[in-house]
Amino acid sequence: MEKLKRTIGSIKTPDRLVYEKALARLADQARPAGSLGILENVSARLAAIAGTLDVRLQNKVIVTCAGDHGIVEEGVSLFPREVTPQMVLNFIGGGASINVLGKHAGARVIAADLGVNYDFDPALPIFHKKVGKGTANFAKGPAMTRGKAARSIEAGIEIVEELFGQGPVDILGTGDMGIGNTTPSTAVIAAFSGIPVEKLTGRGTGIGDAALRNKIAVIERALSMHAPDPHDPIDILSKVGGFEIGGLAGLVIGAAAKGIPVVCDGFISTAGALIACELAPAAKAYLFTSHRSVEVGHRFMHERLGIEPLLDLGFRLGEGTGAAIAMELLDAATRILADIKTFEEVAIKNAQI
Repeated sequence: MEKLKRTIGSIKTPDRLVYEKALARLADQARPAGSLGILENVSARLAAIAGTLDVRLQNKVIVTCAGDHGIVEEGVSLFPREVTPQMVLNFIGGGASINVLGKHAGARVIAADLGVNYDFDPALPIFHKKVGKGTANFAKGPAMTRGKAARSIEAGIEIVEELFGQGPVDILGTGDMGIGNTTPSTAVIAAFSGIPVEKLTGRGTGIGDAALRNKIAVIERALSMHAPDPHDPIDILSKVGGFEIGGLAGLVIGAAAKGIPVVCDGFISTAGALIACELAPAAKAYLFTSHRSVEVGHRFMHERLGIEPLLDLGFRLGEGTGAAIAMELLDAATRILADIKTFEEVAIKNAQI
């Protein structure tokens, strides 16, 4: 826990003066005020984080955290846990959706094993951060111990530190892989919000009506049995979460401590971001949410965070795919601020637009 506390304590507030200067430049640009919508405030936030009006997001990294879940024993997913390690190997081989979209965005994609029920070759080029071989079935007992929950978050922080040890990082994207992980993610937002589980639960891998009713019932029973404390994010993570969700939380906290923006992907990544921001409210200033998933609970996560997603594309894949697409928009936002001329710069006097 000491690393976690120390890292949270090191998060600084982005530069408010640069933020105000960015807003002033945006207001003076030779175009109708507010005409580029949410990208305007996004550009100002990025400027405040970087401390300059000319932000360059040249070194992009997406980390896809993977973990298995004992809750799949309850029939909440169409696919078995064996798919999780197969997909991690696909990430390494460059054949997954995130590899294609990450390459298009100019981002390195690196998988991280936080809790896959498989022994990967230590020589594989992933982050080897296994906390355990999958969580326990939280329909029968806690998903993990409190110590392992804290350890999973610190593992995410370590990943950020190791990335910086390899070279500069200008922006970090988060993604996930783990069969069954929409179930713990739903349980996480339900535990924080108190919103009825039925309103938060989606179909995940595409389960039918009977399986959906079962998924809702499983989550309701688990929350009733464990009574996770909504004021204690680590308690929630330990009782109904996942190792990769903890790792995703650590990525957000670690990025904020390093003073770089972090863009989270979909439902599972946002569950991690929610835990991060509940633990470290200062981290929210560095967080961007990429898209709104078709998972019904995702909207409630965004509402609790108070951050609107950049996109709504009907995605429901995970892996970091939404983060990759959003990185291209964030690149565009930096150019909006730095490169669009002001009225003064183009010598337009007394313009009425």
